[in-house]
Parts: sequence; structure tokens; C-alpha cells
Amino acid sequence: MNDRKRAVQASVHGKVQGVGYRIWVRGEATGLGLVGWVRNERDGSVTAWLAGADAAVSAMIERLWRGPAGASVSRIEVEVIETWTTPGDFRIVA
Repeated sequence: MNDRKRAVQASVHGKVQGVGYRIWVRGEATGLGLVGWVRNERDGSVTAWLAGADAAVSAMIERLWRGPAGASVSRIEVEVIETWTTPGDFRIVA
């Protein structure tokens, strides 16, 4: 079994605000056992910081492309976070 953990920051672009995207991300991430946060950005994108098992992080990145009903993702930029401290849960932040 692979116990490797990792963290990434994903910037999601497209129609991702005003469609329940952050709430959807929190539900999906929690279901995968991930911790981190998600927030709206002023430019209309959404940023998600995801940490946990490597396979779960990869699965969540794939799910970010789908999003909830009404979302339309045009681009995702993923940055690997080399040094990080695990937050205790998954939150929607302002």
C-alpha cells in the first residue's frame, strides 16, 4: 500500500463562482479524506489547497474538472507544495 502524502494548490478557472463550487469541493475533498481549504478569488477563479494521500489528491484534481452542475472549468493550474503542515479539516475560507 502506498502511504505517500502530498499537498497541492489548484487554481480553477472558468465559470466556478456562483454555482456552489466551493461547497461541492469541500464535500468531494472530505469524502476522499483530504484536508485543506477552498476560496473564491477576485479574478473569478477558485483556489483549492488539498492535502492527503497521493491517490486521493490525484482523484480530487480530476474531479475539479467536473465540478457541480452549472460549473464550466476551462483551466486548472496545479502547484505542488513541498513543505506543509497538515490542517485538521477542510474549510471554505473567505
